[in-house]
Amino acid sequence: MLFLIYVNMAVLSAIAGICYASRLNSASPQAGMNFELDAIAACFIGGASASGGIGTVIGAIIGALVMGVLNNGMSILGVGSDWQMTIKGLVLLLSVAFDVLSKKK
Repeated sequence: MLFLIYVNMAVLSAIAGICYASRLNSASPQAGMNFELDAIAACFIGGASASGGIGTVIGAIIGALVMGVLNNGMSILGVGSDWQMTIKGLVLLLSVAFDVLSKKK
């Protein structure tokens, strides 16, 4: 079962890489830089906890949709890439702070 999970993730990663490379019309080593920030922020926005044990697939999908709308909206508005990273970092900090503060209560 573990082997099948790894094979599934490898196939999905390959498909995502091919789609992204075809979208850019090139294969650059720096093409996927800072995608981990979006993935972590999507998980925390979706309800995953920093201490673990909490979170759902639906929540992660909702978080990914929120991050996608945020990325697309900032690109449409013409926000610079440095400000986009700053805003996404602030969104991540706010979602983690909300998680930590809600756990204290």
